[in-house]
Parts: sequence; structure tokens; C-alpha cells
Amino acid sequence: MSLFEQLHTDWQSVLYSLRPKIEGIEERLQLEDTTPEYHKIFRALASPISDTRVVIVGQDPYPGAGQAQGLAFSVESHDMPLPATLKNIFKELHNDIAVSQVDKGDLSAWARQGVMLLNRNLTTRVGSSLAHKNFGWQEITNEVARHLGARPVVAVLWGKDAGQLTPYFRQDLIISSAHPSPLSAYRGFFGSKPFSRTNELLIKLGGQPIQW
Repeated sequence: MSLFEQLHTDWQSVLYSLRPKIEGIEERLQLEDTTPEYHKIFRALASPISDTRVVIVGQDPYPGAGQAQGLAFSVESHDMPLPATLKNIFKELHNDIAVSQVDKGDLSAWARQGVMLLNRNLTTRVGSSLAHKNFGWQEITNEVARHLGARPVVAVLWGKDAGQLTPYFRQDLIISSAHPSPLSAYRGFFGSKPFSRTNELLIKLGGQPIQW
């Protein structure tokens, strides 16, 4: 199955004009030791657009072999130890809404509730962060953000790369902060309360809160 065909049909329609770009990226990936695995690259875009109530945006996938699962920040439930960035997310989750310490890194339960976990760059080379930042992924994720922003979707933007998407979303539905990486979490991620703030916005929109 081609990379484009892995998209949900909703996203195939939205991104059809960018199909040549996606096919070009696919060709470049054949020459790379890439993460996540090929069949997981578009996992965040495998659901109908209407299912998405929240989008959490990061930078690029975990570079460790086998870590990235196609959902930003998520790893397999058996993956231990947890990546430091994910540990910081769980620390803020506990401090924000008193969710007990989480010892499994699979965030699929969030995705099933309508939380899109999206990186600005959907792949990288194994062992190297941001190795694919010039592959053209950002043009694609810009278009994803543009279509999500036309709907009442809460945008949680973590870090500078994610912050570039600010213009696409309703300003009253944006929660932005530093990235949860150990290099930046103390510069504004900790204490940003993204989980409680997201739920407050969802309730104002007449929706159900996320069970984080």
C-alpha cells in the first residue's frame, strides 16, 4: 500500500493536491533507515476528520529504533524505560489533574477519544532527530492544520515547530507552551496545565472532556 493510500479517505480528499509531494517523500524514505515503520507513518491521519476534537502537535518522532508508533509522543505499552519527553508529559498530567503516575507509554486511548497526536515532521532517520525536516512534511502538516482549524478543534501546540501552526486555529482554542522535552520543559511546559484547559474548552464547546 502506498503512503498516500494509508490516509483515511477524508484526508486523501483534503491532501489530494499534495499527493505528488507525498509520493516524493515516499521515494526519499526508501533510501533511509526511517522511523516510525512505513505502515505507521500516517497513523495519526487514519481516522475521519470529524472524529478529531483535539490536536496535540509536537516536533518529530522519537529517533530510537522501534520507539515511534505514528502517534506523536506515544510508544508501545511494553516500551521501557519511557522516553524522557513522555515522562515529562505524564508529570504534568499528574500535577495538572492528579492522574496517577502512568507507567505505560501507549497513548492510543487518547486517540480513540478524538485526540490527534501529530508531529510537524512525520518521520526521521533512526538515531537522529529532525533528519527529515527538509523532506517537505511541514507543507503537509500545514494543510492538515488548516482543515482542522476550520472546525471547533482545540489545538495544543508544544514547542516552536508546533507554534508555527498558530495562524491556522481559532485563537480562543489554542493552548501553547514550550515543548515537553527535557531541554525545554522547564521553560514553560511545566505548569501550563494543558489537560485541564483542554477539557474546559471542550466543555464550553458542548462536548465531553477527554479521559486522560
